[in-house]
Amino acid sequence: MNDQERQLHYPGGDTLPAPGGTLELAPGVKWLRMDLPFALNHINLWLLRDEIDGREGWSVVDCCISHDVAKAQWESVFANELEGLPVLRVIVTHMHPDHIGLAAWLCERWQAPLWISSTDFGAARMACGSTTGFGGDSAARFFASHGLTDRESLDKIRARTGYYPSMVPSVPASYRRMMDGDVISTGTGAQRLQWRCISGYGHSPEHIALYCAQSKLLISGDMVLPRISTNVSVYDIEPESDPLRLFLESIEKFRALDVNTLTLPSHGKPFKGLHTRIDQLHAHHQDRLDEVLVACSEAPRCASELLMLMFKRELDLHQTTFAMGEAVAHLHLLWFAGRLQRSFGADGIYRFRTLAPD
Repeated sequence: MNDQERQLHYPGGDTLPAPGGTLELAPGVKWLRMDLPFALNHINLWLLRDEIDGREGWSVVDCCISHDVAKAQWESVFANELEGLPVLRVIVTHMHPDHIGLAAWLCERWQAPLWISSTDFGAARMACGSTTGFGGDSAARFFASHGLTDRESLDKIRARTGYYPSMVPSVPASYRRMMDGDVISTGTGAQRLQWRCISGYGHSPEHIALYCAQSKLLISGDMVLPRISTNVSVYDIEPESDPLRLFLESIEKFRALDVNTLTLPSHGKPFKGLHTRIDQLHAHHQDRLDEVLVACSEAPRCASELLMLMFKRELDLHQTTFAMGEAVAHLHLLWFAGRLQRSFGADGIYRFRTLAPD
């Protein structure tokens, strides 16, 4: 446990759901934890007891990537954790593969509708048939324009044309739109819970978190994680975006929630200390921004030249692509704020230098 984690409180201690099993966190709210074949080796999913149109069952929140291990764990959940009841709907916080990968499989199996934001639904549908943001020529050109010039790495990125579809082979053809401020009702009889949708930006096009004031529960998705900072990246599809500003503005929405809120994150353990964690995330990114300003005051810098400064550990290619996106995001926040000036070199690389204050 690092120093920042010690400032948070984990009511469940180190207790985790067994693979293919659940832990009940509150009446009608169950926690699932499924394996991922990455350095980030798990995702948290949620089961909400529900009744829709007179049918009792469950709402699923997030799905895991499409792979055999996750399907087997879901089969165990179906057999042992649903109390003989069906899945009534599949709620997806956002379009990243670990959240939406098995949505089509779940929806088809249970004849259940997909609930997601319109923006992330469209992005997921596009990514299933495209290499945008995750590999292919366009991604390779984008990373090269920000200084990633290693030929072997670029060749691997260029060849990674099936990255997203390999984890999200399909997306349901229809969906129910979730928007900021919408209220989703779950539960049965007198035990209905009201979940308010809270939109967030920067990590995905239109991430939806769910907050229940009655139970003081926040299903935060990837917007607020207890141990790691959420990836916030610029991608080739929107090469001049400012996602870090959007992310930092978005997490401020959670500051209005009850101080005793139990946050249910997509990675890590449920925790209390939401307001502390918001402060930590702001401080983390401010530290990185300050480092970037200093580096760019010494000489014009491209994103690839900032990786060792910002991440301070050896990165594999998968991690490097995320780190490149994050480095560009920090440069862009400062560039849009008028703190940096951008230039495009004869070598085809963008570099940024710090502007002297007025």
